Amino acid sequence: MRRQNLWLLIIFVLVAFSLYVDLSTRIAIPNPLQRGTMLLYREVPIHLGLDLRGGLQAVLQADADCAQVNPSDLQVTRQILERRANALGVSEITMQIAGNCRIVAEFPGVDNPDQIVAALQQTGRLEFVDMGTTPVPEGTLIQTDYGREPAPQGQSGEGTPMPTPTVEATPPSASVETTPTSEPAAAGEVYHTVLTGAALEPSRILVRQDQVGKFVIEFALKPDAKDLFAEYTSTHIGQVLAIVLDGRVISTPVIQSAITDGAGVITGNFTEESANALAIQLRYGALPIPVKIVQTQTIGPTLGEESVRKSVLAGVIGIVTVILFMALYYRLPGILADLALLGYAAISLMLFKLIPVVLTLPGIAGFILSIGMAVDANVLIFERLKEELRAGRGLRQAIDLGWSRAWPSIRDSNISTLITCAILFTFGSTFGASIVKGFSVTLALGVLVSLFTAIIVTRTFLHLVLDNIKFAEHPRWFGL
Repeated sequence: MRRQNLWLLIIFVLVAFSLYVDLSTRIAIPNPLQRGTMLLYREVPIHLGLDLRGGLQAVLQADADCAQVNPSDLQVTRQILERRANALGVSEITMQIAGNCRIVAEFPGVDNPDQIVAALQQTGRLEFVDMGTTPVPEGTLIQTDYGREPAPQGQSGEGTPMPTPTVEATPPSASVETTPTSEPAAAGEVYHTVLTGAALEPSRILVRQDQVGKFVIEFALKPDAKDLFAEYTSTHIGQVLAIVLDGRVISTPVIQSAITDGAGVITGNFTEESANALAIQLRYGALPIPVKIVQTQTIGPTLGEESVRKSVLAGVIGIVTVILFMALYYRLPGILADLALLGYAAISLMLFKLIPVVLTLPGIAGFILSIGMAVDANVLIFERLKEELRAGRGLRQAIDLGWSRAWPSIRDSNISTLITCAILFTFGSTFGASIVKGFSVTLALGVLVSLFTAIIVTRTFLHLVLDNIKFAEHPRWFGL
């Protein structure tokens, strides 16, 4: 009895928290130990996919001969583009490789498609360029010697090929300061590229505030770039090392001291927004394969709203139908199972919001399907319960025997469904099969939650209500 009371308390707390999350757009739990602070604060909206929410779909193609595109380079390009779009604040992004040189990208709910398209079109060739003591204005297009052959001996202007070093994090030991100037670049001048973005460690590019509250950008170099950078900064103190993206100057820092340990800080008149923007360009600037957008499509939310409305209606009809069937056929145990089913629905929606799960139309279909499967275990238990009661066993013993004898079937059937979901999820990452991915996720979550409600919730309810009832006096309550 003590164990049942404990489970009852756990179930009550879990369902109450689930309802709180389901009916809220944010979780705000105050800290009782420190007034005015939050113990937990998190936005918990319902995440809808492109087919339900509307947004932008873009097809990107490698700006090269498709026959020569390396599949691994294309995969890395997809990952960098996805990070770049995420850094712009776009969530629930889906990017999939189509064929041997195309990437299909979906951006649900975007309200600034031009900005997204512009960010995707950047080829991301990031360079650190020697500008001596006369930097050009930020935004200026320049020519660099990146990828060029060395100039013949005795000639000048072409520079030397760019080294390709590659960053182990160490505490920042030096800084550079952004110093924009209005002096234009010399016509036809070619600047020397010292390093490329390949020399940076992406995970060590961070925005923080210094002691006086100014925003700065920390960076670190990969191990094989440290010596080169140390030698260069030691001999060019007071000169400009410009940061150039796709040939356009985005920042003109001045080297203030030698950077010998492979780490430094970029300082300047940054706002939080401009510092984060520069960090994004430094972190995700380099693409193994340049890409171009060959097709864009803006999808309106009208179809999505209609789909959501019909899906919700279908879900309500499904739940009501299952509830009526269980109550009419299994009587009192069925009513208890219906209460567990409502708890199942509340817990499932909570998980969708907390994980979060991006709900697409197939995903909602998987959830609706899992409603019927949620009572499948209860059906097996109740049929076994009836058999034990007909055999003359007491109610408490019949409940325990019914559950234990139904458990192998429940276990095997649900494990089979979870294996199928895993296979669908794996192959759903392939272009053209993504609609099954959301279906597999919601179905798998539904199966796991239904196991909990059948094994723990329904069984606890059965013992709580039926242990004090004499079956011989009320056989009709059990559908017998």
